[in-house]
Parts: sequence; structure tokens; C-alpha cells
Amino acid sequence: MKRYWKYIKPYLPAFIIGPILMIVEVIGEVIMPLLLSKIIDYSVSGGRGISYIVVMGITMVITALCMMAGGVGGAYFAIKASSGFANDLRKDLFNQIQKFSFNNIDQYSPGSLITRLTNDITQVQNMIQMMMRMALRAPGMLIGALIMAFALNRKLAMVILCVIPLLAGAIYLILKVAFQRFTNMQKKLDALNTVTQENLTNIRVVKSFVRERHEEEKFKKANIELKDSTLSAMKVVIFTMPVMMLAMNVTTLSVVWFGGNQIIRGSMTPGVLTAFVNYVVQILMSLMMVSFIILNGSRALASAKRINEVLCTNIDLTDESASKKDVTVQRGKIEFKGVYFKYYKNSEKWVLEDINFVINPGETVGIIGSTGSGKSSLVQLIPRLYDADLGEVLVDDVNVKDYSLKNLRNGVGIVLQKNVLFSGTIKENLKWGDENVDDETIYHYAEIAQAHSFITSFKDGYETELGQGGVNVSGGQKQRLCIARTLLKKPKILIFDDSTSAVDTATEARIRETLKSELKDITKIIIAQRISSVIDADKIIVLDDGKIVGIGSHEGLLLSCKTYAEIYYSQVDKKMDEKVTA
Repeated sequence: MKRYWKYIKPYLPAFIIGPILMIVEVIGEVIMPLLLSKIIDYSVSGGRGISYIVVMGITMVITALCMMAGGVGGAYFAIKASSGFANDLRKDLFNQIQKFSFNNIDQYSPGSLITRLTNDITQVQNMIQMMMRMALRAPGMLIGALIMAFALNRKLAMVILCVIPLLAGAIYLILKVAFQRFTNMQKKLDALNTVTQENLTNIRVVKSFVRERHEEEKFKKANIELKDSTLSAMKVVIFTMPVMMLAMNVTTLSVVWFGGNQIIRGSMTPGVLTAFVNYVVQILMSLMMVSFIILNGSRALASAKRINEVLCTNIDLTDESASKKDVTVQRGKIEFKGVYFKYYKNSEKWVLEDINFVINPGETVGIIGSTGSGKSSLVQLIPRLYDADLGEVLVDDVNVKDYSLKNLRNGVGIVLQKNVLFSGTIKENLKWGDENVDDETIYHYAEIAQAHSFITSFKDGYETELGQGGVNVSGGQKQRLCIARTLLKKPKILIFDDSTSAVDTATEARIRETLKSELKDITKIIIAQRISSVIDADKIIVLDDGKIVGIGSHEGLLLSCKTYAEIYYSQVDKKMDEKVTA
């Protein structure tokens, strides 16, 4: 509860005023049957004049208006408070996810996180709204109606006391199974969202492999499982209403039977019996409200538990203990000292093992190796996308763990292996590098990335709208846009993680040449599969199975590093074969 107080506090007046206004409506509901009984007993049966009926009628109208004002006001403040609560909670939950390290993100599927941000918070919001409208109203009506019933006829009220324990037992048995069923239903909703997201994100792959039928079957299975779990949970809800209505009708019939006999004997008036029946209905309706509060509460509790799982996730990569948070990357020197790393901490095999090297400011360094040798893993340790398990990664002679994450990552630009663009214009995507940059600077860095010419060939130029993920540009164009976006960040360390693989060799050569001439003072790391991409680097680091097997120039490595020589000659032989075939 302490966790949620911060979301209640800003809307505390609404949380207080709403239930108070609902109490106004409850008071009116309790008074109304008594006023009706007086009209019946003293006007119709007692022979009082029309003036008494008019006075009582006006009193009932005023009471009804007060009830309406209380009900409308209570509902308004309930919606205001619950919506504000949900808005702030959703914002904090999203912010928490933004702080997640890659390890944290791997604990949840994207579909599950989406469900928690949307459906689960909506369930909690609905519960708060229901609580504000019913939490005081239901017990208030129950207590008020019981007092009035006992005041009118103590013996007849004993009928109600016999029914209440039976209803309480039935509600307990119904709700006992509800929580687990609602939890299971939310998990099935997670699974459906995950299947849907994967299909829509990878729709081009699905179509290219003609796997529509397979995906339809996957969706069908997840959809049926959600339907079955929903039906299982809703059976509890479905069963609750008939039980409550049966109890209400049986109690009402009992009251009418015993009360009718008392009227015949002259110990009760028709007006009192009418009021008593109304109070019976109110008592049973309040019990029904309580049952629905508990029932929906069990569903909201399941959702709240899932939300708490995210909020309580221990973020394993933070800068809280950083000793030099104000320091920024100035030169771009990089040093690895005895670095060991693995993704799964219980794994016996290291992804990177005993990595040692120094990259001086302004150097261009190539990293090459076979698939799975640890190239991408190595460079991801520089901006702390992951942390080394052993050893140190230093930038400008400062351990990366001592920087603030913001300052460190602002000083390091990465063009990832998987190029990602967002919905919006080309210019909006490029401004991710610097949101305040002017147009001339955008054009300049786009030219360095060899992107300006194809951008200006589009009808709308830099205002061209990109589809989700940049689906309406080619792979090579997407890579060049991502390079331009990263250059606009003006980092001191620039990392290309196989980011020119979709670009032809001539364009790649022009990019390398402009980078060399325009960005002399920036430290550049180029991960590549093609030796031609790194052949002119100041030095080349060769990785094999997570270990450095060679560091040096192209010529030196050809003589001293067997792994590098094998990669080089395999690519040379391949080119020769292509020429012969041509």
C-alpha cells in the first residue's frame, strides 16, 4: 500500500470527496422507503389530506435531487481519481521499463510488458473506481437498511439475519477459486499479445516463407487458450449473480409472507411492510455490491501483482554507485583490462575471455572474426549496454561504471547491426541524434553518410514519411540513415557494428573516406565481415571463440595470425571465383 500512496496523494481531495458524496446518495436511499411508508400509512390509510401527500412528495423530490447530485458528483470524482492514479502508475511503469538493462528485458516477453502497461493497469483503475463508488456505499446501505429494518419490525428483521451468513458463505466459496483463474487469464492475454506482436513485426518474413497458415494456427491456439481461460474465470462471475438473485427473491418472499400475516393480525401496517421490503432489497443489493467488489478485487489483485513484478524488478545495471557522474567523454580512449563476460551467469562458457587491448584517441580500429566470436558483445560493453563480469572497461582512463549512463552513452555512438527507424519523417528520425540541430548540419552529416543524394531524390525529401521500422526504404538506405543519425550525435567514440553490410563496396569506400577526412578526432571502431571494410584501419583486432587471437595491421596479421589469414584468403578466393564465373 505504501508503494501506491504516491499515486493517491496528488488526487487525495477527489479520493475523499467522491466517497462522501456517495454517502449522500446512500442516506437518500435509506430515507426514501420511510417517506413512502408515511404516504401510504398516513395519507391513503390514515385519511390525511392532499396537503400531506404534497409535502411528502416534495420532500421525496428534494431527497431524490440530493441523491442525484451525490451520485453524479461521486461518480465524477471516482473517475477523476482513478484515471489520475492509472495515468501516474502507467508513466512510472513505462519509466521503469526504460531503465531496464537488456538482462532485465529478457525476463519478460514484449507482449507481457504491453499487457501490464495497458490491460493490467486498466483492471486496477476499474477497481479503484468501483471501490470509490461502492466501498462506502455498500456497507453504508447495509448498515442503514439494517437499522431501519430493526427499527420498523425487530421480529421480521430476524429473517434477514438468517440469510446473511448463508450469502457470506456462498460468496466465500465463489471467490476462493477466482484469484488463480484471473491470474491465468492475464497470462493467456500475454501470450496472445506476444504472438500478435511477433507476427505484425515480422510480417515480411512470414510472407516470404509462405508461413501464413502456420501463424494463423499459432494465433488460433493462443486465442482459444485465452477464450477458455476467460470462460473459466467468468464462470465465477456468472454463478455469483444467480446465487444473489435467488437469495434476494427468497428473502423478499419470506418477508412478504410473514409481514402479510402480521398485517392480517393488525400488528403491521401496509406502509411499514412496503418500506421493509425496500430495506430488504437494499440489504441484499449491498451484499451483491460487496460480492462484486471482492470478485473484481481478486482480478485487480492479480493485475496489481503483475504490475508489482515489473516495478520491483531489481535493475542490474545502474549508475547509482558511479563515483564520477559529472565526467564526460572527452578524448575517446578505450582500454580493456582482463575482461570476461557471459550473458547467462550460470553458464560455464565465457562469451568473452581475457580481453586486453588499448585504442588511442582518434584511431580507427577494425574488429573481425567468425560469426559468434563475440564481436558485438565486446563493443556493447563500452557504452554499458552490458557489464563485464570480470576485469575493467575504461574510457578516457575512467572505468565505465564510474560514469553516469547519460554522459557515457552521449559520448559513444553505435550504429547497430540491426538498423531501427521509427514512424515519422526522415528528418525526425535523424534528429534523434540531436533534436536541436539545424537543417544545414543535417544535410552535412547525411552527405558524410552518403544518404543526402537518395533522400533528395524522394518527392518530399527530408519530410518523407517512413513506415514503421523504415519499411519503405531499402536495407542499404536504412543503414545510411542510421549512420547519419549517429553522426549527428557528435560522439567521441563511434562504433559501426557491421552497419554497412547492405551497402555496396563503392558506397562503403566513400563512407570510409569521408569519415576519415571529416571525423579525424573521433575514435572509430568498425566491426565487419568483409576484410575490405577494415583493411585500412590503424589496427585490426581478430576474435575467435571469444578470445583475441591477433592485433595488428593488415600486413602484419597476414603473417602472424592464422585466423585472419584464413578469413582474408577465403574472401579473396571467393572474389576470384566470382570473376571467373562472370
